[in-house]
Amino acid sequence: MFLAASDSGFFGTLHDFFGSGTWPVFRNLAIFLVVVFWLAVGYWVYKDARRRIEDPWLVGAATILGLIPPFIGALIYMLFRPPEYLEDVRERELEIKAMEESLGRGTRHHCPVCRAEIEENFLVCPVCTTRLRQSCATCKAPLEPLWQVCPYCETPIASPAPIHFPPLEAPRRETGSE
Repeated sequence: MFLAASDSGFFGTLHDFFGSGTWPVFRNLAIFLVVVFWLAVGYWVYKDARRRIEDPWLVGAATILGLIPPFIGALIYMLFRPPEYLEDVRERELEIKAMEESLGRGTRHHCPVCRAEIEENFLVCPVCTTRLRQSCATCKAPLEPLWQVCPYCETPIASPAPIHFPPLEAPRRETGSE
């Protein structure tokens, strides 16, 4: 009688579930999902390592580390992976290079017509004789186009004469067969 009572209770139901054909289906499905998730984590480690590491051997080592100790390897990889993507590193280096070039260019001025190097206070380009700035009528100091008064002698500027630059010629291409 004791056996009959336990068979109909909770443990009896568990025994019936594990003894039936449903348990192997659930077990196999759970194992399949764990394996798929494990492979997906390994694939994620591979894709992330390719975006962060240049050396293909290190990418392979990171992928193996992400796969071999299941799920723990991916956590170890996340702790020791490079902090930024290679694309971001290259972009930052290009920005720094562009800033350095723009800072270096700030001290050099060029004629808008012939591109010859000129000084900031030149009135006329010494190469092509293009008028670059207007001079003050009183002290002959070079004036910027937006100034309303000469900062050197306080002479008001009546009307700034517009400076007309000749049109730029299109560069000629040489067509020669060699």
